[in-house]
Amino acid sequence: MSLDIKVRLPLPDFTLDVDLRLGRRITAICGVSGAGKTTLLDVVAGLARPQAGRIALGETLFVDTASGIFMPAHRRRIGYVFQEGRLFPHLDVRGNLAYGQRKEAASASDFADVVDLLGLGALLARQPERLSGGERQRVAIGRALLSQPDLLLMDEPLSGLDEARRSEILPYIEKLREAVGLPILYVSHARAEVERLADEIVVLERGRVVTGATTPVPGP
Repeated sequence: MSLDIKVRLPLPDFTLDVDLRLGRRITAICGVSGAGKTTLLDVVAGLARPQAGRIALGETLFVDTASGIFMPAHRRRIGYVFQEGRLFPHLDVRGNLAYGQRKEAASASDFADVVDLLGLGALLARQPERLSGGERQRVAIGRALLSQPDLLLMDEPLSGLDEARRSEILPYIEKLREAVGLPILYVSHARAEVERLADEIVVLERGRVVTGATTPVPGP
């Protein structure tokens, strides 16, 4: 299933103007701070509305401005993992995970599979304040997966973690790539992280694609 993104959105300092066709793999979206990486994810998620363009995931059309089509964010089957976990503080890990499940398709086996994939079994009764940063991000990823998305967006999910916590969570993301079989857009500026995880690399500069798939990772 391909993800086709051809959008234009004027911003205060530049215009986001991209034309991409991405496959069922991890695509890293790279670039310096302010290059438009998070804005691109927000446009795909339906949290920002492009001035012009089209976004389609397989046969599902999210946006087609020429036809007046704009699917609202809550109808797009997209999981979004932010820089910070954004867990509900009043719910334990089990409750946070369950909140993400689509009720019409809730399955005990799906829940168990995600818990096993992300190594969350020993954490289910814990409150978020008793979790490390890496553990919180694993729960956030699990919650996103339990929404049964067709696409996963990850916006610098390791940026707030120290090196030890990064090393703790990277193997889980690698397992995720092999296990779930859905397109993942992964925003990061960390070269080692991108080289380890990404199958394709897209580099943005002031809202435009300057290099595309299979391009070497820039930067130190």
